[in-house]
Amino acid sequence: MSLQQPTPADDLFAVLPGAATSPIAASQDESAALLVDVPDATGPGLLARAGAEAFGTFVLIFAGVGTLLYSQYTNVGGTLGVAVAFGIAVTVGLVTVGRVSGGHFNPAVTLAAAIAGRLSWADLLPYWLAQLVGGALGSAVLFLTIPAGLGPLIGKPYDRRELLGGTANGFGPHSPLAHLVAANGLNSTTQFSLAAALLTEVVATGILVAVFLGITRRGAGEPRAPFVVGLALAVLMLVALPVTNASLNPARSTAVAILSPSWALSQLWLFWVAPLLGAALAALLYRAFVAPSALLAVGEAVDEDDEDDEDDAGDLDEDEIDETDDEDDEGETLPVLPS
Repeated sequence: MSLQQPTPADDLFAVLPGAATSPIAASQDESAALLVDVPDATGPGLLARAGAEAFGTFVLIFAGVGTLLYSQYTNVGGTLGVAVAFGIAVTVGLVTVGRVSGGHFNPAVTLAAAIAGRLSWADLLPYWLAQLVGGALGSAVLFLTIPAGLGPLIGKPYDRRELLGGTANGFGPHSPLAHLVAANGLNSTTQFSLAAALLTEVVATGILVAVFLGITRRGAGEPRAPFVVGLALAVLMLVALPVTNASLNPARSTAVAILSPSWALSQLWLFWVAPLLGAALAALLYRAFVAPSALLAVGEAVDEDDEDDEDDAGDLDEDEIDETDDEDDEGETLPVLPS
């Protein structure tokens, strides 16, 4: 596999392609060598990385969607509590298994990583499959935990599918605002339209991906990366939750839609198209504006180091010549003339 399409053992703290072969990367200590996003025969295999993605996505869905599901009667802080739960969940996943798979837990982030040259295109579908499986397992566990009489208990004649459907992503008559209007018996047709949902998901996912790609570059504050990504997700969730129940992640939308009423599946297409579009735009901008300057900086540093090495080599050659001359002088003997 070429350096242009690396298989990341640690995409979370990645470096741009080509940087690993420079004297700058070679001068790092042994612990830093694990942070370089280049092919490594001793690094985690595809199965291990897929397992890490499934685990991280499971944690994200179980914690985030679970908080949204039960926030109706647990008083965890409403929208703020749900956003914080998603942010903490992704931070925990990044800290726990980010060094194994790169810590995507989101098909949109994986697509952006492939476009940015952080991930081999051959690994794209295995990552997506692992994320979908992990998310579906998280959603299934939540579905099984819902008590049969929970709907009537909280004043809603809902079954399990309808209760879980309250956490699904939707727009128009199935946007959270429309559900709120219907639940309160208000005489209004106010709702977030398809255009509003599309714009919100594209922009929010694009910002999230831009933050992920930027903070996970080498030298961008690696220890802070999980917390920066988690905070970014929490803030963006606060904006998107009232509009669409905040997807920003096709795996999150799919995991809930498969166990929700049929309307969730009929609107699922938007929550694949919009996040992937936002991620692709962010990755292309990142590659166009960030990567070239970083590569130029690395190239200049390499050239300077090469020049220094050549100068040192030249000085060394002159010193060796001088030492050789001195040795020759010491070894010479003058002829003894007869008296």
